[in-house]
Amino acid sequence: MISKKICLVGDFGVGKTSLIRRFVDRQFSDQYLSTVGVKISRKIVDLTEFTSEKTGSVQLLIWDIEGHTKFKAIAPSYLQGASGVVIVADVTRQETVERLPEHINLFLSVNPKGSIVIAFNKIDLIDATELEHLIKITPDLKQYGQILSSYKTSAKTGDDVDTIFYELSQKFISG
Repeated sequence: MISKKICLVGDFGVGKTSLIRRFVDRQFSDQYLSTVGVKISRKIVDLTEFTSEKTGSVQLLIWDIEGHTKFKAIAPSYLQGASGVVIVADVTRQETVERLPEHINLFLSVNPKGSIVIAFNKIDLIDATELEHLIKITPDLKQYGQILSSYKTSAKTGDDVDTIFYELSQKFISG
């Protein structure tokens, strides 16, 4: 079984820890706990449950990286060796969406061949019209060839949470 490191990055309070808890532990809590430094979780992903293509299992080492700006200086050392990243924005805070290119560039500066999935998180807190408007004004991300997909996620409801991790896992197996 292959083992791959992935990181979750984004501004503070966007829901990185909640996405990981939903995926790994199948739990959600709306109590906010700020991550200090990094927290590492592990989960084995069996892709036979997800796709009929080339399948197998991947052990994900999921690094939940603190989102505070003062942390940016040491973030590259945590990103080192990551095969993929989930970059998380909070759809209720437009500035977190506007900073997506900053997070993408930081990740790619350390891992130029890494794979990226974007999570527009907390969709349960915004109506569909507002969400579509926000997606329309999102900075153009097409220039980044490493972006596999972007998803509208909710750690609370579970919407597309498994999908973001399964997509990265599939990429690791298929190459």
